[in-house]
Order: sequence, then C-alpha cells, then structure tokens
Amino acid sequence: MKIAVFGTGTVGDTIGSKLIELGHTVMMGSRTAGNEKAKQFVDKHNGKGLAGTFADAAVFGEVIFNCTAGIGSLNALKIAGDKNINGKVIVDIANPLDFSKGMPPILTVANTSSLGEEIQKTFPHTRVVKALNTMWCKLMVDPAMINGGDHSTFICGNETAAKQEVREFLKSFGWKESNIFDLGDITSARGLEMYLPLWIRVWGATNNGAFNIKIVR
Repeated sequence: MKIAVFGTGTVGDTIGSKLIELGHTVMMGSRTAGNEKAKQFVDKHNGKGLAGTFADAAVFGEVIFNCTAGIGSLNALKIAGDKNINGKVIVDIANPLDFSKGMPPILTVANTSSLGEEIQKTFPHTRVVKALNTMWCKLMVDPAMINGGDHSTFICGNETAAKQEVREFLKSFGWKESNIFDLGDITSARGLEMYLPLWIRVWGATNNGAFNIKIVR
C-alpha cells in the first residue's frame, strides 16, 4: 500500500520505518520538499522511502498517518489540501501539547473537544481514526518489547470501516486483537489525549518510556 506519513520527527520516522519493513511504500511529508530529516529517512531506507511536501505525500498516500506535532496538525493538513485528503483515512497519532512554557506541557484543547475531533470537523470528508497516541513511539510498532505484548491500545472514530482498516495496521505492528479497544466515535479522542498529562508524569518519574497500561476485567 502507498502510505503518507506527515511529520519528520521521531514518531514519523518510527512509524514510517515500520511500514516500510512491512512492505508498504511510504512518502514522508513535510512543509518543504527539501526537508533534511525527510532526506535522511529516504537515505536510511535505500530508496524504499520517499519524501515530499505535505501536498505531495497526501496525493501519494492511500492512507495518511498524522505524526506531526499536535499544535501544527491542522495547519499541516490545510497545507496538504482538501482535495488531496478527502475520502482518505487519517490515522491521528498526534497530541495537542504546548511546550512553550516548558515542562510539563499543557493540552491546547481538552474537555469539550480534542485534536482528533478538530481534524474531523475541519476536514469533514476525511475519515479520522485516533490511535497509538497514548504511548512511546517504540511501543507503537513493537508492543512485544514489554510484558510479551500483553497491554492495551485504543482506537476511536466515526466510521466502522476506517477503524477496521486501522485495526489491521495495528495487528501488523504486533498488537493482539484482544488488546485493541474500540472506544467509539471520535469524541473518545478527548479521553485518549487527556491521558497524556499522566503519561508525561510517569515518564518523568521513571525516566523510561517503555511502559503502558492494560485493561484488566
């Protein structure tokens, strides 16, 4: 499958690299076609990865993984262009964190909305699924690195078919079907994003991102 990954940071590189490992063709999108980190991504994968602007990547990808910094996600998608993203599944991994006043960051949207909802509202003809935003990026693509892979991940979105498509991606990353929890429509992104302040505090206390939560019933 041809996949667009928006964002050239650690999360975008991790997700894009895993997708290439699984046999997909990935274009990493950024504001400029000559982005240095995107070039490094291409070089690292010996030509199996591609790079371009957000618009280039949106045209290329059948599915879009939003791995941009949350405060810039809406702008990145606007730059990509409505006509290039309409009808496509957007896997929204981003969190609306504002680091401008240092650590810990604050959420720029919470309680009455979420980044996932704002993306869906701003781009109503896309199919937004919130996923993988509640953990360290290495765990996103390698859940087996802790507790034998037995811990929880979550999805939410308005369209069942889009969520099923994302579920298949998660299973290809190594997530067990029983540990993928569908929380309902895109308003559930509020809870997923509001978990981040706790995640950051645990990360700060342990100095280690290799942890996650498990739903025990």
